[in-house]
Amino acid sequence: MKKKHPYMMKVRGAQAARTRARIIESTITLMKSRFRPQIRLEDVAAAAEMTEQTIKNKFGNKAGLFDEALVDVHREAKELRNRARPEDLEAGIAGLVGYYERLGDLLFRNRAEEGDLELVETSREGYRQWVKRQFAPQLDGANAQRRRSLTEGLECVCDVYTWRLLRRDMGRSRPDTEQAILAMVNALFGAA
Repeated sequence: MKKKHPYMMKVRGAQAARTRARIIESTITLMKSRFRPQIRLEDVAAAAEMTEQTIKNKFGNKAGLFDEALVDVHREAKELRNRARPEDLEAGIAGLVGYYERLGDLLFRNRAEEGDLELVETSREGYRQWVKRQFAPQLDGANAQRRRSLTEGLECVCDVYTWRLLRRDMGRSRPDTEQAILAMVNALFGAA
């Protein structure tokens, strides 16, 4: 029996991680432009430049693959959204738009699909928590009614639908989109 060397185990582990990442990234890319029922393992395999059997070995089936891809999306979403300090409005909006640039089309498609209601609600709840965290300093001191009104307004202004309207429907650039959302946020806080 051959003894495995730690170096070889590390190399194989790194190679397995890269393979997994390629499959997940290919899946996420496809999910941005197609609904899940339209994506076949064959499509993912072609995009990732590997075999369907490799995907099955790593994820079991299409449902397992989508579950893992969406776990990665949620993890990445949280990281991208939470980079800015709560007191920095400009950086917060820039981070949010960066998040939408990376994952907005997938988020929009997932909401439109609404096939996985638990996933949709988890995504919405994470977004609501981001709004409360990111704008906590600005909301501090507002009475309950004003806080609720501002929070609801912020949820609307900072939502993926607003980003999509500005970027995809109106054709605004990323900097223009950031400025438009920031102006709306500032208008909310400036309103009596």
